[in-house]
Amino acid sequence: MLPTNTSPAAEAALAPETGPETGWRQRRHAPSLGDVYASVRVPGQQAPFWRKLLAFTGPGLMVAVGYMDPGNWATDIAGGARYGYTLLSVILLSNLFAMLLQHLAAKLGIVTGRDLAQACRDHYSKPVAMVLWVLCEVAIAACDLAEVIGSAIALNLLFGIPLAVGVLLTILDVLVVLYFQNRGFRVIESLVAGLIVIIFGCFAYEIVVSRPDWAALAGGLVPQREVVTNPQMLYVAIGILGATVMPHNLYLHSSIVQTRAFDRTETGKRMAVKFATIDSTLALFLAFFVNAAILVLAAAAFHRSGHHGVADINQAYELLTPVLGAGAASVLFAVALLASGQNSTLTGTLAGQIVMEGFLHLKLKPWVRRLITRLIAVVPAFIVTLIAGEKGTGELLVLSQVILSLQLSFAVVPLVLFTSDRQKMGVFVNRPWVKYTAWAVSVVIILLNAHLLIQTFKG
Repeated sequence: MLPTNTSPAAEAALAPETGPETGWRQRRHAPSLGDVYASVRVPGQQAPFWRKLLAFTGPGLMVAVGYMDPGNWATDIAGGARYGYTLLSVILLSNLFAMLLQHLAAKLGIVTGRDLAQACRDHYSKPVAMVLWVLCEVAIAACDLAEVIGSAIALNLLFGIPLAVGVLLTILDVLVVLYFQNRGFRVIESLVAGLIVIIFGCFAYEIVVSRPDWAALAGGLVPQREVVTNPQMLYVAIGILGATVMPHNLYLHSSIVQTRAFDRTETGKRMAVKFATIDSTLALFLAFFVNAAILVLAAAAFHRSGHHGVADINQAYELLTPVLGAGAASVLFAVALLASGQNSTLTGTLAGQIVMEGFLHLKLKPWVRRLITRLIAVVPAFIVTLIAGEKGTGELLVLSQVILSLQLSFAVVPLVLFTSDRQKMGVFVNRPWVKYTAWAVSVVIILLNAHLLIQTFKG
């Protein structure tokens, strides 16, 4: 029986199936986020290109949020302050990895009608699936931890609210998320897009007033041998990679692309894969600009002025205005941080629902699910801010990124495995060059993240 909150579109999509599908062990379960499944209208095949693109625009922006969340900021700031523009190539490479993986996640959801969590639950034995679920829940809690700390720091910088109080105030995000989630999926997408515009505008101003060395900036986009041969630079570079490619985004994207009411035929799926890929690729270019802008700002403001030791958000905020001589530099930096934290809250909520519904086939009320996730993040953050203050929250932020790095491989490998399986994907199976590239990316991510973890725990 389908859950009571499943939309008519979801019921219609599942009704014809009576048994397991080719390549899968079980019949497809009700889609996650069933109340918004196929709820966004899509024009027909004969519609103009721009109308179809507009209809599919939205999920990519929500995914891009994870690539510019507060967890990325500390690594980008440290990389720019210490090494100038050199590590821009690492941000570019990380985003190229992300574009490929998000394309695969969208394709999995569109073609199979399963999100990544549901696919894992079906493919693996129950014990293995439960281990993957626990790891994913830990990663989502770690991501939420970064959002809590980032938002609390932003409230402290903008309004002088103590960090511990700011951490507690983030619980109110639950109410905000629920309010917009009940207004329809397009409303959530519009809110996310609006906050991204704020972040983009703030950093456009920062870039203008910081007056970067454009020749050196362009040179930084070209990979340098020093990134690999210098152990300290390699450590920061791996941190940037680990903070950029987010595992929960793969689960999120594979589900929210199914909110579009495209024809579930081969032709309709081809159109959906095409425009979903364009949507996510363009959105990740925006994420690249934001991540690169943070590093460029740190390079132009701190590296050039000799402040090579700046490594956290608070230091950056305090030094931006004095170093750049621009009164709004620090304020807009904090505004962008707050917008980033709030945006990540919205997408983190949805990812949590998708993972729980997909792995456990368990549907909790949204406010219960969100409250559980937020409390898991708030309790340790509150205790650390009381005991260790600003320094402790900075270290906790770094720890959250290490946890995300650890989980990443457990999301990437199943994704590449499923989309390279002809029985599961049919004519949409990865082409040989896509398959081999995806496996190469997976190996690189696994090796680099393993190195990061070893060095972090040694340190």
